Amino acid sequence: MRMIVGLDLPDSGSALIGGKHYAELDWPLREVGALLDAKAFHPARTARNHLRWLALGNDIPRVRVDEVLDQVGLTSVANRRVGKFSLGMTQRLGIAAALLGDPGVLLFDEPVNGLDPEGIRWVRHFLRDLAKEGRTVLVSSHLISEMSLTADRLVVIGRGRLIAETSVADFVARSGGGAVRLVTPDQVAFTAVISTAGATVEDDGGSLTVEGLTSSQIGDLGVQNGLRIYELTPITASLEDAFMELTQDEVEYRPSTMPGAIAVGEKE
Repeated sequence: MRMIVGLDLPDSGSALIGGKHYAELDWPLREVGALLDAKAFHPARTARNHLRWLALGNDIPRVRVDEVLDQVGLTSVANRRVGKFSLGMTQRLGIAAALLGDPGVLLFDEPVNGLDPEGIRWVRHFLRDLAKEGRTVLVSSHLISEMSLTADRLVVIGRGRLIAETSVADFVARSGGGAVRLVTPDQVAFTAVISTAGATVEDDGGSLTVEGLTSSQIGDLGVQNGLRIYELTPITASLEDAFMELTQDEVEYRPSTMPGAIAVGEKE
């Protein structure tokens, strides 16, 4: 994201917006809005004056300042110095700054950081609404579960290398899923039948997890062998499971594991 807006230079290649480098845009805030650092403001300025200063530099009408303050819910604190803002309030101010020029491209780095549950829900729906308007909305986040509720498409990068660029549904489908949860009072008999059919079965205590057969095939086996089925549910991998599986070799900092522990690391 920093390379897109010209704050860092790539070793090779280029990042273009509408066919131009960011530095070549006549009025950058009108074409690209970015929230990369929630603390990118002078602490002595008020929220309103911070946005006025940005608007003045890009020839944006002053009325737009109050419009975006209202959009992000900061109207009541618009004249308060931003140095006294909480992290969640600075996040909202950063979103307001990104929206100031009504751009078609929006970049957000960890936009829900510091927000309460209501704020997180608001950001989620707000970002999706912006995308529905035809804007390009690029969000970077380590909150995989939140991205599963927000994103339509994913770009996964590890150690500077592109790992995947696809839809959320396709990304999850690529992981090792395909298991089926079976609830039956005839566990012993069903286990024998499933094993004979060449599939694997695991007793989870109250249910069976079957791999190698579809729900339809398991149901047919039950009918053919007179076995009862109370529940038959395909097990779909979560976005987090799919992400961890695909990026397990891209972990940069891997602690030594202890018996029963799982190695967890940071990913770029």
